[in-house]
Amino acid sequence: MFCKEASSGLQTLNIAKSLSSEFTKPSALINPLSVGHRYKLCPRPNLRGRCTVTASKFDFDWITKERVKKIKVKGIITAKQGLLPSVGFTDLLGISLLVELISAETDPQTLMEKDPVKDHARRLVIDAHGEDQYECVFDMPEDFGAVGAIRVLNEAHREIFLKEMKLELPDGPVTFTCNSWLASKSDDPTKRTFFSNKSYLPLQTPEPLKQLRKEELETLQGKNRERDGQLKKFERVYDYDVYNDVGDPDKDPKLARPVLGGLSHPYPRRCKTGRKPSRKYPSIETRKGDFYVPRDEEWSTVKGTAFTGTTILAALPAVFPQIEAALVDPNMPFPHFKSIEDLFEEGIELPKNAGLFPVIPRLVKAVAEADDILQFDSPILLDKDRFSWIRDDEFARQTLAGLNPLCIGLVQEWPLKSKLDPAVYGDPNSLITSEIVEREIKGVMSFDEALENKRLFMLDYHDLLLPYVSKVRELDDSTLYASRTLFFLNDDSTLRPVAIELTRPQDVNKPQWRQVFTPGYDATSCWLWSLAKTHAITHDAGYHQLISHWLRTHCCMEPYIIAANRQLSAMHPIYRLLHPHFRYTMEINARGRQSLVNAGGIIESCFWPGKYSLELSSDVYDKLWRFDREGLPADLISRGWLWKMRQRNMGYA
Repeated sequence: MFCKEASSGLQTLNIAKSLSSEFTKPSALINPLSVGHRYKLCPRPNLRGRCTVTASKFDFDWITKERVKKIKVKGIITAKQGLLPSVGFTDLLGISLLVELISAETDPQTLMEKDPVKDHARRLVIDAHGEDQYECVFDMPEDFGAVGAIRVLNEAHREIFLKEMKLELPDGPVTFTCNSWLASKSDDPTKRTFFSNKSYLPLQTPEPLKQLRKEELETLQGKNRERDGQLKKFERVYDYDVYNDVGDPDKDPKLARPVLGGLSHPYPRRCKTGRKPSRKYPSIETRKGDFYVPRDEEWSTVKGTAFTGTTILAALPAVFPQIEAALVDPNMPFPHFKSIEDLFEEGIELPKNAGLFPVIPRLVKAVAEADDILQFDSPILLDKDRFSWIRDDEFARQTLAGLNPLCIGLVQEWPLKSKLDPAVYGDPNSLITSEIVEREIKGVMSFDEALENKRLFMLDYHDLLLPYVSKVRELDDSTLYASRTLFFLNDDSTLRPVAIELTRPQDVNKPQWRQVFTPGYDATSCWLWSLAKTHAITHDAGYHQLISHWLRTHCCMEPYIIAANRQLSAMHPIYRLLHPHFRYTMEINARGRQSLVNAGGIIESCFWPGKYSLELSSDVYDKLWRFDREGLPADLISRGWLWKMRQRNMGYA
C-alpha cells in the first residue's frame, strides 16, 4: 500500500486501514490516482507486491485534516444602517454581511497561513438604541488558533456603520472594535480588514497578518485605487495636498488667494480631494464638489446634529444680515455701547419661520417662537459688572484667563528691539523705555529690580503685524498698527498693564509713526489709553482665532493625522493612542476651508487681517511654529513661564 521506505510500509498500511472506515470510498486510500493526489514510484523493491506507489506528505495531510474536529463559534455584530433608504434582495433576506475569520497562527506543518472560515451574518433585531444585531455561526477547526483579524464584505445596497464584533470562543469572548463605515460592495467590492484589539509593533506582528496589514496601508495610501479624479468618501484615501482651494478666482478675481504650502508660503498639508484645477488658474483647485475627507473622518449622525459648528456656519449667512439690519447703520455696526448690550438683553428679531433656532442652540439664551427673537447668552462677567471689561485689571486678567493665554511671555531681553529690516520698516528700537516702566510701577521697585526679578511680561505682536500694516490699511473700513503691550507682575500675583506701543511703518509718502500709551488720569489720556487697549486686545483676539486656534490646533494637526493613517497600522499601539484625539479633526478642517478661512469667509470678514489672514498665518507658521515647542513644558519654557508657576491666573499653573 503506502510507503516511503520499505521498513515503514507496514506502519503506513495500518494507519490507512484504521482510517478507511471513515471514508465513503476506501479506494481513495488505495489508489491516490483516482482522487488526483500527487504520487511517485517507490524506489525500493515491491516487497512482495504490497507497494506500488509512494504517497507524498500532501496525501497524508489531506487524510488527517478530515479528522480535525470542528467547533461552532457564534459571532454577534453590532452595526447601524446608513442613511440611504434603498433596500435590496439580500437586505430582505437579512443576509447583508459576509464575514471571514483570519487566524493569527500558521499551520505548524506547512508553515503557511491557515484557511479562513466564513459565514454570512444575518440580521436579528434592532435594539432600543437603533443598532442592528447580526449573527453568524462559524465551523472553526479546533486547531484554528487565535483569531487575529476579521474580513467583512457588505453585500447590502447601502453603507453600514460597523461598531464591533464579538466572538464566543471556548477560551472566552473576544471583541473586535471596528467603529468604521463599511461601503456597499457596489461601491467597494473588496473585503474590509479589521484587526483584533491586541496591539502589535511591526516586528511583533504574526506572520499571517503582515500581508493584510500591508494591503490595508496601501489602500489608505491610495495605491490600490483603480481610477483617477475626485475622491469618493468610500475610498478611504489619506493623501497630501497644498492649500490651493481657499480662494475662488473663477467666481470673482478679487477672491484669488496665494497657494499656501511650499517655499514662498510654507504651510501644513491638507487632505487631498482630487478635484479638478481651475481652467484659468491651473495652480488653484476648483471649489466645486464636495470637500472630501475619508468616510470615517466624517461626523456621526448624532455628532453632526449636536455639534453646532457645521450648522452655525450654515446659519450665519442668514443671521448676519439680520444683525446688521437691527443696527442703525450697517457701515457702523455698533454706534454705541448700548447696541452691544442689546444683543444680550433684547435680542434680534429674525424672519418668521426662518428655522434657525434648532441649529444654533449654544448661542441662544431664550427663544420666543411667536416673535422669532434671537437672544445671545450674556457673559457671566457682564452680568456682574457691565463696565468690568474696560478696567485695567480685567484687561490684564484676560491675557491669561481669556481665550488666548498662548502668547504672553516673560521679557527676556532689554531694550526692546525689532528684528525687522530698518531700511524697510524704520527705526527698530522701541519707545518703551526703562524710565516709563519705572514711572508706571510707582516706586514699588526699580526697573532693574523688576527685570531681574522676572516681574515684566509682554504681549508682543510688533514684528508679526508690522509687514501687514500698510496692506491692511488699504482695505475698505480697515486700520491696523503693530503693537507691544507691557505688564508688571504685582505682589498679589496679578498682572497690571503699564504701557502699550502702537507703530505704523514708513512708506513712500509717510515716515514711521510710533507712540507709547500709558494709563491716564484726565479724560483725554484715559480714552486714548482705552483706545490703545482696544487695538491690543483686538490683535490678541484675531491672533487667537487665526493662529492659536485655526493654525496650531487644527491646521498643523492634519498632516499628522494623514501620516498616522498612511504609515501606522490600525493595530499599532501608537496609532491606537492617537486615534481618539484625531477623530473628526479633518472634517472640521474641511468645513473650515469651506466657510471659515476661505476667501470672503468668516475670518476675513470679522477680523483685522482681512484677505491677508491666511497669508499672515503662513508667515507665523514659517517663523514661529516648531514641533518641539508645541507641547508642555517646552511651550512654557520658551515663553519664560516655568521659572515660577505662581501666577494664579495662568491657566497651566
